[in-house]
Amino acid sequence: MLDVAPHIQIPLEEFTFTYARSSGPGGQNVNKVNSKAVMRWNPTTSPSLPEGVRARFLTQYASRLTNDGELVMTSERHRDQPSNIEDCYEKVREMLLAVAKAPKKRRPTKPSKASKQRRLDSKKRDSNKKQNRRGWSE
Repeated sequence: MLDVAPHIQIPLEEFTFTYARSSGPGGQNVNKVNSKAVMRWNPTTSPSLPEGVRARFLTQYASRLTNDGELVMTSERHRDQPSNIEDCYEKVREMLLAVAKAPKKRRPTKPSKASKQRRLDSKKRDSNKKQNRRGWSE
């Protein structure tokens, strides 16, 4: 179970992995071992995501999804498969945490009476300053 937040838990069965040879660190080992993890997950059909989180996820990460709506995440940061798998899970967890909390609705506000007065006083002061710079030509 991938625990993202108290209300978001995704079963690991929803994720599918394939493995490939990594271009990362590992020396000669990199030529022999399939340590790169490629994870696929379909957030559009995932029953584990609440609707609000799903909508925010799909809008924020639309460019990261395939035409079928799948998220493809790769990791070749580490030399071994289990660490790269864990890294993929961590990347998805961070993406979901970024959209887990609904954004605060903006309440329109008006400037206070004092701030309006300060603005007008400043404008009057600047206007007088510029008028005083004019020379009297008679």
